[in-house]
Amino acid sequence: MKILYVADGRSPTARNWIGGFIERGHDVHLATTFVCEALPGVVSMRHTPVAFSQMKKSGAGGAARKARAGIGALTRARQLLGPLTIPGAAPALTAHIEEVQPDIVHALRIPYEGMLAAAALKDDARTKLILSVWGNDFTLHAPATPLMAVHTRRALRRADALLADAARDLRLARQWGLADDAPAAVFPGGGGIRPEVFYPPAAEPAAALIINPRGLRAYVRNDVFFAAAARVHAARPDVRFACPAMQSEPQAEAWVAQHGLAGVVELLPKLSQAELAGWFRRALIVCSPSEHDGTPNTLLEALACGCFPVAGDIESLHEWITPGENGLLLPPADAGALAAALLHALDDSALRARAREHNARLVAERASYAAVMAAAEAFVTKLV
Repeated sequence: MKILYVADGRSPTARNWIGGFIERGHDVHLATTFVCEALPGVVSMRHTPVAFSQMKKSGAGGAARKARAGIGALTRARQLLGPLTIPGAAPALTAHIEEVQPDIVHALRIPYEGMLAAAALKDDARTKLILSVWGNDFTLHAPATPLMAVHTRRALRRADALLADAARDLRLARQWGLADDAPAAVFPGGGGIRPEVFYPPAAEPAAALIINPRGLRAYVRNDVFFAAAARVHAARPDVRFACPAMQSEPQAEAWVAQHGLAGVVELLPKLSQAELAGWFRRALIVCSPSEHDGTPNTLLEALACGCFPVAGDIESLHEWITPGENGLLLPPADAGALAAALLHALDDSALRARAREHNARLVAERASYAAVMAAAEAFVTKLV
């Protein structure tokens, strides 16, 4: 099967998913919306920018610009202006599709890859289009502006099938325009959890470490996280915090200074999957204070490594977490509630032990990489 992916080629989630189809012997091509390192096994790769993705730079300079402008402001600017770039970007992708002649075009998330793919395929009824929805496509992006809504609907009306990482999004996809008879399924966004990378420690860690793996994102309430961390540290001076992908970020450094958390919070660089797994195995608790999400891959990875989850109370996470049984969910904007939940989890070793056992079974049953990718391959093959 010949598949052309339209994706952010930098994304670990995208690379994990695409790599699964390469490993299974398919002829894989990539139109990446951001400049990225080559993905081993891809037959062809072309940079196809959209929504100002060509302006994104790697390294500390990009991080500093992002922090100065404000993550929310940059997201809003892309939502306002990004759709205007789609007509100009589509011809390059159309040419790539005509050159490759794929059986399937698979766009990994709707904004802006799915929007771009739908525009590129608007006059091509032969090529099948699959859209993957990642967490906040409908809850954060689609309703943000009139043009985001228009292009979301256009993409869904052109789609031949849809994959989502939360059952909630299958319902929302139909409401936004996916045909009632279009095939749809739920799979973890990155293709599932690789047990050779993400596995629990031999024994629960002795140190009281809480990890927030979400980085700086417009829909993650890191302001609330740092305020809660200060309250937790005041009650439990032994507790420490680790924050991957926040090193050298001025906003994160400002929060540490504001709340007097120097020496308490460690701002880590962006980590490889193996490095992140190591930090998860050192932590008792994983914290994900998000307001918009599907099923965060880092949450599943942390569960596989034995962390107890404390997260924002959003519909999609109820598909994985039963509060008080295998995790705690709380209003993501409430620092007091988050601090109380973290302290509860720190103090209740029996709850953590029950959750650890429950979550290990849950990940094995629903998120095993080999099983998920086999099921995903079967789903995609039926469309050809």
